[in-house]
Amino acid sequence: MASMLHLFLLLGSLMVASAGSLNENFDITWGDGRAKMVNDGELLTLSLDKASGSGFQSKNEYLFGKIDMQLKLVGGNSAGTVTAYYLSSKGSTWDEIDFEFLGNLSGDPYILHSNVFSQGKGNREQQFYLWFDPTADFHTYSILWNPQRIVFSVDGTPIREFKNSESIGVPFPKNQPMRIYSSLWNADDWATRGGLVKTDWTQAPFTASYRNFKADACIWSNGKSSCTSNSPSSSSSNGPWLSEELDTTSQERLKWVQKNYMIYNYCSDTKRFPQGLPAECSSTS
Repeated sequence: MASMLHLFLLLGSLMVASAGSLNENFDITWGDGRAKMVNDGELLTLSLDKASGSGFQSKNEYLFGKIDMQLKLVGGNSAGTVTAYYLSSKGSTWDEIDFEFLGNLSGDPYILHSNVFSQGKGNREQQFYLWFDPTADFHTYSILWNPQRIVFSVDGTPIREFKNSESIGVPFPKNQPMRIYSSLWNADDWATRGGLVKTDWTQAPFTASYRNFKADACIWSNGKSSCTSNSPSSSSSNGPWLSEELDTTSQERLKWVQKNYMIYNYCSDTKRFPQGLPAECSSTS
């Protein structure tokens, strides 16, 4: 089984999302020139120096989708830096689906930090090491978000599934449209070993790169969705992702990643939740 899973991971690493023009889909929002569109939007780069980081956001809002982006993270000594890539709505009871990449000293692994917020409540962190060097080349980071589940994937390999547990009273992100955001910023007060390792500004500027954006998604505009319905029964017209779930192979790959590369799971942290683990932890989340 292990050799088969290694093969799946290898095949997954060869998957490439179809090219999308970044300047048609995103606006640079801050950084005073530190974020750049390159080659007519084929590539977008964010940079960070001691004065400022930088960021961008999607032109569109989405309410459900299957979203891919290829990232190449800050290379070398990236300790203290965070590259955030996430979906978020606005307001005090916002929804959010997070990838955050916590930099580290040269040669030490990045930490992929994931979280899910629903109606302003997060505290659902899972963290992973990656099975490759995310600074050496581009890799595809994907979010599947439909009414039943959220799945985080890396190069086609699922690493986390957060299921809709509304039946047991857990809010699920399904009513608030979200934009895609990304930023590169200094977080050396907490990011690397709890803030023990500080950013080495002699290595600046730090740069992360983005390409090959793809979104099979319901675009939200003027209070309406581009999809005919949010019901799974309409998935034939909107795309199979709207009712997609993990098949047996994907479930095995998910278990393999979580067994070998997960380094923190809030659903196992009984010290943090002495009154009992969150309700959704009774199912895979």
